[in-house]
Amino acid sequence: MTLLGQNVNSYGRDVGTDFAALLRAVDAVDGVERIRFTSPHPKDFRRPVIEAMAECKAVCEHAHLPLQSGSSRVLKAMRRTYSRERYLRLVDEMRGAIPDLALTTDLIVGFPGETEEEFQETLAAVDEVGFDAAYTFVYSPRAGTEAAAMSEQISDQVKRDRIERLVDVVQRVASERNAARVGSSEEVLVEGTSRTDPSLLRGRTRRNTTVNFTGDAEPGDLVEVRIERATSTTLSGTQAAAVAA
Repeated sequence: MTLLGQNVNSYGRDVGTDFAALLRAVDAVDGVERIRFTSPHPKDFRRPVIEAMAECKAVCEHAHLPLQSGSSRVLKAMRRTYSRERYLRLVDEMRGAIPDLALTTDLIVGFPGETEEEFQETLAAVDEVGFDAAYTFVYSPRAGTEAAAMSEQISDQVKRDRIERLVDVVQRVASERNAARVGSSEEVLVEGTSRTDPSLLRGRTRRNTTVNFTGDAEPGDLVEVRIERATSTTLSGTQAAAVAA
């Protein structure tokens, strides 16, 4: 089950409840094996939500936590309500409660006024956090927005250069994190056959990583897969056993 919403973890604040209570309520429903949610906002990733993620069996060990920029000045210019330091403290708190947590994110390069040094802060944040994946974007002006009227627009050439460098770092970090899974056994929810090789099955781990594997299972089955190889985006291996209900 996936809970969807813009700033989904802000749920309930206007009606006297909160997102942590929703996670616990869904976790208590018979037959729900996995719970995911997207997209949360760092400002509402509060201690009760982290505790619910850690304590609820069905809630997966994955969070998509948009960073956008590793520079506190750029974040302020974007009207984000957190700083680099606050974001990194949140990551530490989340990983302290959920040690095997996978974190994915959104990143933007070329926001008006972004200096090379501030871009370097974004690269450093990717390394420091150790994101498992990232959606990367080049800023483009949108008519009528405050940012579009800013005077310090970044050239297309600089933006192209920065996005290429960012993608290189994101892929390196993701490759390193996936390589660390080789040799482990992962619980995989089977989705169907591989998109590139019909002789293989495809599924997702609890950490939301795609796995291609040899085995005998049906879509919707939960199976254990021994991880034998990894790339920056996928794992691959061999089915070991079905997961006991």
